[in-house]
Amino acid sequence: MAFPAETVGILGLGLIGGSLASALRESGFSQQFIGYGYRDNSLRRGVELGVIDDFTLDLDELIERSDILVICAPTLVAADLLGQILQRTADMENGPVITDAASVKGSLLAAARAACGGELPARLVLGHPIAGSERSGVEASDPNLFRDHRVILTPVEGNDPAALELVRRMWESTGAEVVSMAVEDHDKVLAATSHLPHVLAYALVDALARSESSEEIFRCAAGGFRDFTRIASSDPVMWRDIAIANREALLAAIDNFSTHLGELREAVADEDAAALEATFGRAKAARDQFAALLAERSGRSGEDQ
Repeated sequence: MAFPAETVGILGLGLIGGSLASALRESGFSQQFIGYGYRDNSLRRGVELGVIDDFTLDLDELIERSDILVICAPTLVAADLLGQILQRTADMENGPVITDAASVKGSLLAAARAACGGELPARLVLGHPIAGSERSGVEASDPNLFRDHRVILTPVEGNDPAALELVRRMWESTGAEVVSMAVEDHDKVLAATSHLPHVLAYALVDALARSESSEEIFRCAAGGFRDFTRIASSDPVMWRDIAIANREALLAAIDNFSTHLGELREAVADEDAAALEATFGRAKAARDQFAALLAERSGRSGEDQ
């Protein structure tokens, strides 16, 4: 059997890395999966669970053995790892294709340019799966995590078409829909649709937890509070790194939201029923349209299977 890539190296064996390896194994994308990390605890567990076949703590060994490297570490760690990989592969004629799953692309692009003196290697294709869970660790690996979700690739001028196609095929093998976007556009869109919601969820839970009546508040909280704040159970360290790495775009999103929240506060204070109903109505219509798009996308995916 011919595999698109004989060996996939996974750097960072948490939810994303473990789920990617599991999904690619099920799809037959690759014959072997090798994990890499700074500590061997989760890597050994990954072998025990059958998520990966082998692991190494030696980055040079991983590079030598892999046809494609996927950096699945937290954003700031991913930028550091990318720099190390590019320095080690700079003189390789047929080095591995290099990609990632980090939530912020601008910081990785900057790290790549710094490591390469400004000229990006043709076999580097940055990407980001728009999927996740509040669960973490290799034990949370789910081969269906990316199915019916979108993966954004951010190709740049000079990318090797074969490398870009391999990364595209890799993500499509997981059941994801793959689209392309400019790096700057990606970071702005994700700041508004992912990073800001996480910041708001953390902020609300933290504010209520620090209030004098927090115990009573949480005892009386129901479904709406649960649904809105579910993502506040996500890994704080990961989201700390994302907030820092996407600082400018996130600040712009926070400022825009603060303006709209201020307008809502004014409408409540003035008992402006018309303004409140108009805002809530626009929001409901937009949310309903978004839900319909998700249902349509899921339906198309089901027909293709």
